[in-house]
Amino acid sequence: MIKKIEVLGSGCAKCRKTAELIEQGLEAAGIEVELVKVEEIEEIVQKGIMMTPAVLIDGQTKCAGRVPSASEIKSWFE
Repeated sequence: MIKKIEVLGSGCAKCRKTAELIEQGLEAAGIEVELVKVEEIEEIVQKGIMMTPAVLIDGQTKCAGRVPSASEIKSWFE
């Protein structure tokens, strides 16, 4: 059971798109979890992320340096 999803990035268009796709995926799957947008560079680097946007689910990196596809996001919730 997923507890927390973090979208890491500076707030650029790709980061916003990533968050939007995840929100849509969560809604389609009927899942309610804590969705956090992390925009502080220091915090992103502390998590070991060097390229954004990035997605962490319960602390595990699922995607970094690109916008994930809708089907990839869906697979995270199955």
